[in-house]
Amino acid sequence: MDINADLGESFGRWRLGDDANMLALITSANVACGFHAGDPTTLLRTCEAAVAAGVVIGAQVGYADLRGFGRRFVDVAPDDMVADIVYQIGALDGLARTVGGRVAYVKPHGALYTAVVRHHAQAGAVVEAVRSYDPTLPLLGLPDSVLLAAAATAGLPVVQEGFADRAYADDGTLVPRDQPGALLTDEATVAAQAVRLAPGVDSICVHGDTPGAVALARVVRQALSKAEIELRAFAGGG
Repeated sequence: MDINADLGESFGRWRLGDDANMLALITSANVACGFHAGDPTTLLRTCEAAVAAGVVIGAQVGYADLRGFGRRFVDVAPDDMVADIVYQIGALDGLARTVGGRVAYVKPHGALYTAVVRHHAQAGAVVEAVRSYDPTLPLLGLPDSVLLAAAATAGLPVVQEGFADRAYADDGTLVPRDQPGALLTDEATVAAQAVRLAPGVDSICVHGDTPGAVALARVVRQALSKAEIELRAFAGGG
């Protein structure tokens, strides 16, 4: 089982998350690409730290919405979205390669992640962008989403993701962040959900900006290990 987290989301003097300690607990890092968060220096340092820690680097692509942290839907035309996402993957891949790494998978961020569960046009644009950049890159997303169905049809490797620190609706989608109880912060609850989800997914996410994220990632790792689930990245980083 892979454990992933969102990293590289600081911007200039504004700091978010504890990337250094998260890197000691996860196997894959969803690194921001500068559109929803992260500046070039932050992203370069994050990639360098991930390589040093032996953590696989993924490009976390999102809407061009720094003010909203990529958590507001943006009605982007498909052609523009393809270009935006290729741009983000290429930028992060270039930074990663200068420090001995590379982008090994792609994951949408925030509102884009939510949109492509059902939004056919935007899901298709994400798939086309990844396919045109590198058709061997796995695409990480929610099970039963339009995104993963389109990716599989296009021949891209797909990775089904579960969330340890988010509440689920009855239809298997995530409870919107603006609704009560959407974010899970109790360690026992988060650990139990990770173990419950593990048989049906390939990767478990713990958000880097969740309150107590490092402690949550630690109990998730411990719970999975206790359940005799091997911890390893789903993608290669070499």
